[in-house]
Amino acid sequence: MSTTQNSNTVPSPCIEVCRMDAAQVYCEGCWRTIDEIKAWRDLSNVQKIRLWRVLGERRQAVPGAL
Repeated sequence: MSTTQNSNTVPSPCIEVCRMDAAQVYCEGCWRTIDEIKAWRDLSNVQKIRLWRVLGERRQAVPGAL
């Protein structure tokens, strides 16, 4: 998570491991789709928190995920 965000902002899930999986669906670092990555800055804090939950579920579903 980024530490440059202020306390009123949900931090980005980016961990600076920016490469797509073999199926070209998810980033192997943060587990977001390209569309989710592009939309991040425009999401509300509530939407970002929801996406964080989805990312956690994605990560748990993939054996050996970062």
